[in-house]
Amino acid sequence: MLQVPPPPDATLPEIVVTAARLPLAAGERAFSVVRLSEADLADGRRLDEALGQIPAVTLFRRNSSTSANPTTQGIGLRGIAPSGAGRALVTLDGVPMNDPFGGWVIWSQAPTESLGGVDLIRGSGAGPYGAGALTGVVQLRERDAGSVLDASLAERGGVRLAGSTGVQRGAAGVVLSGLWERNDGFRAVRGPDAGTADTSLNVEAAAAAIRADLAVGTARLSLRAGTFEESRGSGLTGANARASGNVLSATLAMTPAPERPGWRVQLWRRASDLQNSSVAVAPDRNSTTPANDQFATPAVGWGTNLALRRSDVTLGAGRLEWEIGADARRAEGETREQFRFMAGTFTRGRVAGGATSVAGVYGEAAWEVGDWLVAGGARLDHWANASGHRLERDLATGAATLHERDPDRSGEITSARLAVRRVLADGHSLRAAAYSGFRPATLNELHRPFRVGNDLTEANAALEPERLQGVEIGWAWAGTRADLSATVFATRLEDAVVNVTIGAGPGVFPRAGFVPAGGVLRQRRNAGVISAEGLEATGQVDLSAALSLRGAVSLTDARMDGGDQAPQLTGLRPAQAPVWSATAGLDWTPADTLRLSADLRWEGRRFGDDLNSQVLDAAVTADLRADWRLRPGVSLYIALLNAFDAEVETAETATGVASLGPPRMGVIGLRVSY
Repeated sequence: MLQVPPPPDATLPEIVVTAARLPLAAGERAFSVVRLSEADLADGRRLDEALGQIPAVTLFRRNSSTSANPTTQGIGLRGIAPSGAGRALVTLDGVPMNDPFGGWVIWSQAPTESLGGVDLIRGSGAGPYGAGALTGVVQLRERDAGSVLDASLAERGGVRLAGSTGVQRGAAGVVLSGLWERNDGFRAVRGPDAGTADTSLNVEAAAAAIRADLAVGTARLSLRAGTFEESRGSGLTGANARASGNVLSATLAMTPAPERPGWRVQLWRRASDLQNSSVAVAPDRNSTTPANDQFATPAVGWGTNLALRRSDVTLGAGRLEWEIGADARRAEGETREQFRFMAGTFTRGRVAGGATSVAGVYGEAAWEVGDWLVAGGARLDHWANASGHRLERDLATGAATLHERDPDRSGEITSARLAVRRVLADGHSLRAAAYSGFRPATLNELHRPFRVGNDLTEANAALEPERLQGVEIGWAWAGTRADLSATVFATRLEDAVVNVTIGAGPGVFPRAGFVPAGGVLRQRRNAGVISAEGLEATGQVDLSAALSLRGAVSLTDARMDGGDQAPQLTGLRPAQAPVWSATAGLDWTPADTLRLSADLRWEGRRFGDDLNSQVLDAAVTADLRADWRLRPGVSLYIALLNAFDAEVETAETATGVASLGPPRMGVIGLRVSY
């Protein structure tokens, strides 16, 4: 048929090229979902700091990723039991960001400027999420259109440059993003306890990514490549870390429509490496001795996921959405290191690692009728640990001092979730949910012993997957100028992987070797059950067109039952798990060109160890910021982080020496967006 071109003055529809992804499933509205927009992320220097707007969303320790060692950058939700490996699954447009060897997340690989939003789902993510989504899922959406550039300078040598831009040509598009930052850091041990061996937690990081979006018939194809590298000092002379990696992914997807189903096919590969050196520190903290040189940790993970979704299916008087799918992941890696420093040199070498895999199938459905929404799903997964090995040699003679081959192990796990939501009158709604999930142990937990200062932690190749069951009830109200919500929950984490104290130095222990004075020996174990009950509440109110307030609070009472593996832990709180945390914020726009904001975060005390002997006091910090709009899309900002210079305890040694978080820091920057 002859096509008549439009007249010259006709307005053509704007084409917005997007990544190949499926939208958030309709059933997620019945669960505890927190959405962060692009504007919510604009004030966060790093993604984990932006997520910190939500109480009980923290890394393993109190430090953010600007100063935390890569091995402690695992994220956890609801404060049930933080872990260095993390107990939440983090994905970027469906691709897991968790490290294939350790499970932690290198947050610099996803600058906030590159993101269009975040969906944070609290509670075990059965259904389409699978392994690792034990306490929830953090779903990142990469930016599709527009451009943003953020450049800033900060005290103590801080420089940051990050941006993202999208270019469209017809039905094709390319998105580029990048980050470079450095700072001289701060000393974690300060005051009379500090010695000349205490150095700065400095960092330098770089990341870049490119994504091409193409039309394939009525579907979309996204090809993405990303790379990152960061180097940092670990706070003691001779201790430092370097993490690097890259990721490749290909996603082909079609958005569901009333007349046809939607689907997604995704393949991905992630490679990483970690170099991490640790030292023993003298009692006066004026000197250190090399303790371990983890000079390489090559690891590769790859996976695939498939999904078929049908929306707007008529079922009775309501609408049905269903999804079926399958996914598989595999990780291989090993640590290569030198240890046992004697007479000025390392005398032992270690190679330890293996392979882990998990594959599953799932089905999900959501039925919406009138004011009711019922959603649920189930999974069946097969997990396996294979090729586990640990070889230690005398570096002078080459003779093996320890040679272990771990038996292959595998099993099946079923998990499920079910939720119901009812919309009531006057903006009120109620919901209830029950769920279960699991997290297999990482290669790091299974095979790699590690050292922090004088403390040693042994690996355990016999670890079983962690399993969690939970229930929750929630209420929400949305008014014209205010929003409120509250959730109460109860969870039971079985076979929790925790670091169990075995003994104190000085002394020689089997496999671990010598533990110096002031140090302790721990081992990762499935130490019984962690039970947690809690409350989450959030609120936001617009007092006027220019002034808004927001606040949130989280209460989590988590307790250990160590069982036969660790009876000494029964009745204690999990390490690094505070009972209370709260945030509050204010946004004020006194003029069209000026915006002022303040953010307050408070956290109750937590314990730095499994025996609850290392008490980290309650802490409160405040961040202040002012943005001046110089012209449309261009703003100048100044910020004062930890404005009142609070001393926040982040760790404590067995001898009582406390490490502190970052002191007050001023920042000035320029942000351009269009």
